[in-house]
Amino acid sequence: MHTTLPTLIILGAGRGSRFQGGGHKLERRLNGRSVFSLTLSRALATGLPLKVVTTEPLVPLVLPHVARRDVVLLPDAQTEPRLGMGYSIAAGVRASMDAPGWLVLPADMPMVRADTLHRIARELQRNTVTYPQHQGRRGHPVGFSAELVSELVSLTGDEGARRVVARYPAQAVDVDDPGVLQDFDTEEDFRRWEGAGLAVPP
Repeated sequence: MHTTLPTLIILGAGRGSRFQGGGHKLERRLNGRSVFSLTLSRALATGLPLKVVTTEPLVPLVLPHVARRDVVLLPDAQTEPRLGMGYSIAAGVRASMDAPGWLVLPADMPMVRADTLHRIARELQRNTVTYPQHQGRRGHPVGFSAELVSELVSLTGDEGARRVVARYPAQAVDVDDPGVLQDFDTEEDFRRWEGAGLAVPP
């Protein structure tokens, strides 16, 4: 059914160690909904195949939105810090090996618009690596074609896929979507957003 569409991998298994606001940053609420829930809603609005990489404590935030078969559980990053983002990407790719490619989006980026995700998915049909940029700044998600599967499933540690991106020609896509740059990594990020009186865009 989704043979021509890349799989969207949502990365929600990190420690969130920079967040000092109590609890996990993905549980923190914006306009009454958790960050994780908002990101998943955006992902589901695309209609793209989806895999959510997370840990057991965060599963209650995921299951109202995503079928358990599409959830990839990893050990808690607090007890297995060696796993990191690279390992999470590899786990998501291994769970969707028949995909023609993957879009990788951190779960702490709930402002990326669905149309932006669609655009990167389309560009991936013509490029090995692609990503959005807003006002000259590189953002997320990053798209990888299926030809990179062996490298992606070999990722480990916390470096993510930087080495893979550096090794292949990457196509930037200019977008009018500041959400591709907006993550919620620290309590200051939340205060800045709330202090500006901004609403979560539809």
